[in-house]
Amino acid sequence: MAKTTKKKPAPKAKLAKAKPAKAKPAKPAKAKLRGKKILLQPPAPLARDASAAVLDRLWAVVQSRRDADPAISHSARLLARGTAKVAQKFGEEAVECLIEATSGTLEGLIGESADVLYHLIVLWVNAGLRPDAVWRELERREGISGIAEKAARAQAMPPQAFPLASARRTKKIP
Repeated sequence: MAKTTKKKPAPKAKLAKAKPAKAKPAKPAKAKLRGKKILLQPPAPLARDASAAVLDRLWAVVQSRRDADPAISHSARLLARGTAKVAQKFGEEAVECLIEATSGTLEGLIGESADVLYHLIVLWVNAGLRPDAVWRELERREGISGIAEKAARAQAMPPQAFPLASARRTKKIP
């Protein structure tokens, strides 16, 4: 029998020490994810509208498939089923996203978040809503306290502003 030799693992490369900055950088926040400690790094700065651009492209694809054959396009199939089914599917995906958020798996949360965004865009296409209307609303809210924004929204919106608003009263969590 031939004698086997164990290979030693390659030595780890040493990183050069950076010079200390004058201002002390913020430490990454710590969070627990299902018993595992993870470090939350601040996000790298994105080019302006980089995230919105991918959603705009996805909206354009879904919009282009609105009248496609439901047998070959998932988006067309969803849209052909009508508003109630489109909204139901969005709700199902939102619940699955919540389940992944509480289960503690980042990969699952990422996948379900992408599903939620896709189905939200299908909902927008079904309603005839363009993403730029939502982006403008987000920009309008930028820098406004969520509490102040919600109070202003409640005063500004008359009860009949949205056709279903008067038909289906819901209570939101404050």
